[in-house]
Amino acid sequence: MKITLFSSNQPRHLNLARSLARVAKKVYLVSEVNTVFPGKVSDFFRKSKIMNSYFQNVILSEIKIFNNISFLPNNVYQLSIKSGDLNYLTKNQISEALKSDIYIVFGASYIKGWLIEFLEKNNAINIHMGLSPYYRGSSCNFWALYDNNPNYVGATIHMLSKGLDSGEILFHCLPNLIDGDSTFDFTMRSVYSAHNGLCQAIDNKSLFDMNRVKQDKNKEIRYTRNSDFTDEVADEFLNRDYVIKDTIKEYPKLLKPFFY
Repeated sequence: MKITLFSSNQPRHLNLARSLARVAKKVYLVSEVNTVFPGKVSDFFRKSKIMNSYFQNVILSEIKIFNNISFLPNNVYQLSIKSGDLNYLTKNQISEALKSDIYIVFGASYIKGWLIEFLEKNNAINIHMGLSPYYRGSSCNFWALYDNNPNYVGATIHMLSKGLDSGEILFHCLPNLIDGDSTFDFTMRSVYSAHNGLCQAIDNKSLFDMNRVKQDKNKEIRYTRNSDFTDEVADEFLNRDYVIKDTIKEYPKLLKPFFY
């Protein structure tokens, strides 16, 4: 089996490539590269003292759950491009990656043009970090915690579509709350849960046999953009005395959730 993954270059993205490499003969990774020092280096997120403090927490949790950046297994064939260049690629440039059995998108930039047409036609899967349709857009798990809704932290495995995070849902993934975990650890474990859930569904061949459920936009709680995540918002969150177990409530209606 061959799998093509459109993703990025942080430890969590590399972990998915490794996990897929254990269930597939070949993995083609088209990796959109961002800085691995967010907040310290201006890139997708702005450079500032507050952003640096916030993302130091993210980096520590990411290393705790996924280890640091490192080289990938021999059966992962990687093409690295600058973030945002994905939609400029031609079919010839990634021709080998267009002959796979399964296509997955996780953390890539917004896909348009011939590539989204191809991926939609070939039943590509998207990992949305957030419980859709409740939280959609950017940094959804952060905003769920910001809204005091830790029961809405998780991931959604759904069909890729032209609309952002709007494809039919296959299942949800949730993190277990582990004693001693920070809020950053808790949200990062939802990523790990998504990787495990997706790889399990691929390995046992249940992925494309699952019922698909249309997203109900009437259930949306918040839709966010990257520009909403400001220094003021990050600083407020960092200064909260936040204990997840004291605020967790009943979970929303979910589809076949996987727990880590």
